Parts: sequence; C-alpha cells; structure tokens
Amino acid sequence: MHRTALVTLRHTATMSVRSQPSSNMAAFREILSKSKHVAVLSGAGVSAESGIPTFRGSGGFWRTYQAQDLATPGAFARDPSLVWEFYHYRRELVLTKEPNKAHFALAKFERDLELSGRKLSLITQNIDGLHQRAGSQKVIELHGSLFKTRCMSCGEVAENRNSPICPALAGKGAPDPQATAVQIPKTDLPQCHCGGLLRPHVVWFGEALDTAVLNEAEAALESCDICLVIGTSSVVYPAAMFAPTVARRGVPVAEFNLEKTPETYNFQFHFEGPSGTTVPEALGV
Repeated sequence: MHRTALVTLRHTATMSVRSQPSSNMAAFREILSKSKHVAVLSGAGVSAESGIPTFRGSGGFWRTYQAQDLATPGAFARDPSLVWEFYHYRRELVLTKEPNKAHFALAKFERDLELSGRKLSLITQNIDGLHQRAGSQKVIELHGSLFKTRCMSCGEVAENRNSPICPALAGKGAPDPQATAVQIPKTDLPQCHCGGLLRPHVVWFGEALDTAVLNEAEAALESCDICLVIGTSSVVYPAAMFAPTVARRGVPVAEFNLEKTPETYNFQFHFEGPSGTTVPEALGV
C-alpha cells in the first residue's frame, strides 16, 4: 500500500464513529441475516482459546526471547539456526492443538452462506492454519503461514507440513530458558530443491505485507456489507485500520473480544467473552 494511503486510512481509523456500541445479539443477528457479503477479521484471541501462545506482551517468551527478538530478517541473517529452532517449536506445538468452537462455527457459517448464494471472506492475522483445519475454504492469511516456506534464493513459496521440517531439528526447540542453542549448520537447515536456504513464509517485524494479499483483503473489506472483528486487539497496523475504515463508510461492524479495545467505540456492536462462546451464538451455528 502506498504511504499516502496508509496515512489516510490510519487517520480515518482514529476518528470516532459511535459513542457506545450495542451488545444486543438479536439486533446483530437480524442485520447478519440480511447480509450478502460477510467479512471476518480474526486475530490471536481466537487461537489463544486453542492453547496457541501469542508471543506478544510480557508473557510471550520463548526461552529468554520475545517474538520481536527472533521474528526479524536481521535475526534470521545472524542466526538462522536459532530462528528455525523457534519456528520448529511453534510448528510442532500447533500440530498438537485443535480448532475450537469459534473456528468450526466460522467454517460452518461459510458453508451455509454459500448454499444461499451469499459470501464470507475470512481475513486472519494468525499463522497457525487452524481456520483451514476447521474447514474454512477462503482464508486470506495476512501474515503468512507456519506451514509454508520461502526460498531465500529462488523465492519459491511451498506448503510444508513435515514433522520435523528437517532431520536436524528433530527434538530441538525446547522453550526452557535454560536450553542452549544447538548451532545447526545452514546446510542441515530446511533446504529448497534449488539448494537455497528456506525461511518461514511469515511476515516478520520490519517487513511489509505481501501486496497481493493486502489487495485481496482490501477488496473484500470494500465490498462487504457487514464486518466481524474476532479476537484481535486492533493495535497492529495495517490490520488495525481495516474495520474502523469499514465502519466509516456506514457498514455495521461487530467486535468479539474478551475486553474492549482502542476501536470498540467506533463499532456498532461489541460482544465480550470467549469467542468460542460468543461467535457460535452470534452466527446461530
């Protein structure tokens, strides 16, 4: 996205739209029943209910590192072995978890909408793939996927669900603060068929979102007639400005979260509580 567009949208997102959101579930469901194109923006709160750590904030440590210490191009350039240990741990952890009721409700709702000639666009900030495992078909992954790799040489992006992703990482990645890095040689880390070093296909701190993915998300948000914001704190840009921008054009936005966020009072609806409870109720599935 162009810098001028980002500035405009960020300014728009900070403008107040409403003073007090409604928690009237019946009123929300009445509007939802008439919608033709539902956009959903999901965040870490949805996956947290499946036991996926967010690695954001004071409790988000792996060993003695926070995500912003390792999820950067610079960290990978300095120590790809350490970064791959971290991502190997995350991949293996996710493989032990299951989608929760919110994931399954969204997947069923998508199927129900399609049967009636309507549409759901699911835009997620999560990289764990739990939406797809629950059955969601049209998922726009803003921040990439733990189960995709990208070659540092040829640029090829490929799905990879191998466990472990390479033999050298078997049994590695323990989160214990006392654990020591193993210093795996680059030649033993995940390799592309071209011989290049693979990296996780995720958007790291300091990197821009993929333009094509961003354009797809923006197109969905521009054409939706209702927007659901589920389990996201609405503080990470550019995703934080998506729903407020939708609200500014008069489209109903419903927020589902454990607590209020900086954007809550810009939305028409706010439902507090675990998304595994509130989302199935709201969708009637």
